[in-house]
Amino acid sequence: MSMFCFQCQETAQNKGCTVKGVCGKTPDVANLQDLLIYLLKGISRYTVEMRKKGIEVSADANHFIMESLFMTITNANFDKDRFVTRIKEAFVLRDKLAAATGITADCECMTWKGNTVEEMEIKAATVGVLATENEDVRSLRELLIYGLKGMAAYAEHAVNLGFDDAEIHTFIQEALVATTKELSADELTALVLKCGEYGVKTMALLDKANTSTYGNPEITKVNIGVRSNPAILISGHDLRDIQDLLEQTEGTGVDVYTHSEMLPAHYYPAFKKYSHFAGNYGSAWWRQNEDFESFNGPILFTTNCIVPPRSTSTYADRVYTTGASGFGGFTHIEDRKNGQAKDFSKIIEHAKRCKAPTEIETGEIIGGFAHEQVFALADKVVDAVKSGAIRKFFVMAGCDGRMKGREYYTEFADKLPKDTVILTAGCAKYRYNKLPLGDIGGIPRVLDAGQCNDSYSLALIALKLKEVFELNDVNELPIAYNIAWYEQKAVIVLLALLSLGVKNIHLGPTLPAFLSPNVAKVLIDNFGIGGITTVDEDMKMFLG
Repeated sequence: MSMFCFQCQETAQNKGCTVKGVCGKTPDVANLQDLLIYLLKGISRYTVEMRKKGIEVSADANHFIMESLFMTITNANFDKDRFVTRIKEAFVLRDKLAAATGITADCECMTWKGNTVEEMEIKAATVGVLATENEDVRSLRELLIYGLKGMAAYAEHAVNLGFDDAEIHTFIQEALVATTKELSADELTALVLKCGEYGVKTMALLDKANTSTYGNPEITKVNIGVRSNPAILISGHDLRDIQDLLEQTEGTGVDVYTHSEMLPAHYYPAFKKYSHFAGNYGSAWWRQNEDFESFNGPILFTTNCIVPPRSTSTYADRVYTTGASGFGGFTHIEDRKNGQAKDFSKIIEHAKRCKAPTEIETGEIIGGFAHEQVFALADKVVDAVKSGAIRKFFVMAGCDGRMKGREYYTEFADKLPKDTVILTAGCAKYRYNKLPLGDIGGIPRVLDAGQCNDSYSLALIALKLKEVFELNDVNELPIAYNIAWYEQKAVIVLLALLSLGVKNIHLGPTLPAFLSPNVAKVLIDNFGIGGITTVDEDMKMFLG
């Protein structure tokens, strides 16, 4: 069985994975993900028509599409059985919507149904990325779909906290439908840019959900050593999941540590009251094979960033998944019902049987520089810029990954002049957040706003600085963008920045394989999108 996937930065030879995903995704799972996306397009054909007829689309239908998109994000779900189940659920939902609209189907995605897994796999092989023959149309359709996947991920986190927006679901579904039509390159380009606008709207909703529920992040020093209690390591991005886990582990003698993208949970005031919230363990997501072995206790994945365990790994029976995440053989914890807490009793009892984590490092790392915290420092920052103490800000947000070329970002951060400040969000920070980069007049030279989910903060900070310095254009600010990307949440962040007028963003370690030469040229000519070269050459270019 073959596959074709080029949605992430590490895709084979920067062209596409055809035998097995570099991420570990098998061809059958890759193809079933393609089939699920195909069915979501059919479902969306019905929901779009329902709205035209004045028929209300249920929250269940909106959320099914959103959650299904999230499941197909890179490194989120490798569980074939979960996708087979999801596809069957898609048939049921689509039939229900078809009955509600009474419209005549004009696309096979609105009618095709398979009764067996074999039928699903045969169909899946015909509806993937390469089903679009024109290279530029394919590129724009996939760029749009990957933006929607990232948007859906952010929207789901907001929904989990009770914050929803029907306009976001409407756009997602209309955009999915657009990929089934013979639109021109110009029409698709306009939709891609509109996707960026809705990306800003979605990230603003998530920011409101997080800060309304847990307070605005505060400057926080996070312990990276260990205690002597048994513990649970929680990874991913979902703050509602860590809330449930902290509440249920309180008083049990079990500590909770964060891993990778969950580190910024320590910055929220609401979580500081938990004395058993012990610290952060390990590094970025791709180092989990080593980190999980030495942690000794159970691990909970709340979202994507799963690395399939090695054949020699001893921790696989200690890993639990929940939400959109999944991996065959890992125990899956069911979703919450009607807003109630998830039941984490199984993982808590498991933790009690394990020994405490093995210490792999000591010390602290500092973070919590989201928009409100930076706004509180605005006068100090402005004075530092005006005095020349801060020459330039570098936005080095985004994702980390395994590629050796990502060592570039550690070297770049280390070589930046002492009068520059790094603004970051996402796991890219693990390339330099433990370097002794110092501060400028008490302002740390690495200002960590949080998860990739918190990239909205970096946009707000830029817009605030534009206002303070009374500039007409955000591109007049002393800010350079040198961003590492990996998966589809990074795609929606990029489109969001473009929609806000930000230009001259540099992406690395490679430009996306899904950008055809012509589409890449449009982004370069209109927005100044660029790649990276060597640290020394790029330093000259940025500091010119």
